[in-house]
Amino acid sequence: METASATTSAPRLKRVLTLWDLIFYGIVLIQPIAPVPLYGVVQKLTNGHFVAAILIVLFAMLITAVSYGRMGALYPTAGSAYTYVGRGLNPHLGFLAGWAMILDYLLQPLINTVWIATALHERYVHQVPYVVWALIIAAIMTVLNLIGVKASSRANKVLLAVMTVVVAFFVVFAIKFLYGGQGWAGIFSLQPIYDPATFNAHTILRATSFAALTYIGFDGVTTLAEDVENPKRNVLLAVVLTCIFAGVCSAFEAYLGARVWPEWQTFPNLETAFMDICYRVGGKVLFNSMGAILIVAAFGSGLTGTLGAARLLFGMGRDSVLPRKFFGQLKPGTSTPTNNILLIGGLAFAGAVLLHIPSIAKGSAYEQAGYLLNFGAFLAFMGVNVACFWQFSVIARSGKRRLVRDAILPLIGALVCLYLVWNLNILAKVVGGIWFVIGLLYVGYKTNWFRAAPVMIDFSEP
Repeated sequence: METASATTSAPRLKRVLTLWDLIFYGIVLIQPIAPVPLYGVVQKLTNGHFVAAILIVLFAMLITAVSYGRMGALYPTAGSAYTYVGRGLNPHLGFLAGWAMILDYLLQPLINTVWIATALHERYVHQVPYVVWALIIAAIMTVLNLIGVKASSRANKVLLAVMTVVVAFFVVFAIKFLYGGQGWAGIFSLQPIYDPATFNAHTILRATSFAALTYIGFDGVTTLAEDVENPKRNVLLAVVLTCIFAGVCSAFEAYLGARVWPEWQTFPNLETAFMDICYRVGGKVLFNSMGAILIVAAFGSGLTGTLGAARLLFGMGRDSVLPRKFFGQLKPGTSTPTNNILLIGGLAFAGAVLLHIPSIAKGSAYEQAGYLLNFGAFLAFMGVNVACFWQFSVIARSGKRRLVRDAILPLIGALVCLYLVWNLNILAKVVGGIWFVIGLLYVGYKTNWFRAAPVMIDFSEP
């Protein structure tokens, strides 16, 4: 009776979400404007072949999405790369996958601070220096989190609707502009995908490591695995369809942008290049509309990212994964992890300033932040692919092995993710490598050099 009572009282999430609920959640995570902030940077890195880079990365991300979906079906709980690698491969490797994910949590506020500060300085108020804008943005995010302001799900839905409307207007105006200038020849062209004058396969492949930023977030669908109906079917479908949606929409937006403004070298500013494209087809109204939703979206992402990272650090402090005296403290009478929020805000500002110094980072601050963010994501993706191979090919949990699906595809996914890590710039590899080594030494020290199981990292909301 005692066991039955314990089982009855254990909290369980109700499986009420449908396949379309998951897909909608994935779209919210990735956002219809995903390729817009990085458009100009990737056009430079690919010599005008952003569309080709998006489609190449889609191949790799689809394989990884399948691995995520299959692992989500095998472990239909609220999971992530940390869960799948830890339970499907090895607890210590799972800790390292989680450690890589922590880097992403810490960098999300940074990359949003960088983009907003760049946009405000370059396109709106030039008189205010970039460093001052970075300080203002990081400070506002920090203060709002300290006083407990949160972005509601209703606000996110409204923002998604506004984004969709603005993107739809851009598509209509862009097609009208192209048809009015060149007829059907202006709309249909292979130039954004393959321009023989500038096409360089090696250059484009190297740039995919940054272009993959378009897809970051699709794996978040698996965190709802415990809430969804028929998780063995719907998680896999939702992750794959979300990835396809991101790739097709991003490629279409980038294609129109390349047709409207083929001379990418003439952009006044690479980070805000898409706003100039909007101005060309829709004037000041579309220019300011796109700028506004980009800034609001980046600010909302930075706000929630700061809180998410702070709560993750608090959970690790509470569970003594990190020093409890600093990370495991809450503001008296509240549930606010003050120390962690201040730390994340400080890192966002310091990182935004350091990445803006040419002697430290070659290229724009946004480009450097994007490469850094992708380091942790690619390591986690690689781990999930290897875990999928191990579970379905080596252990054969599904009963019957199928060579292509169970072995070849996840191994290709892992190798492609390794290639993407290899092609990150030197700063990302150095910083990410140091972070990974620290995690390896830390988990080794905490587990008596891998003789004991590591302490679990709680990626759920504390």
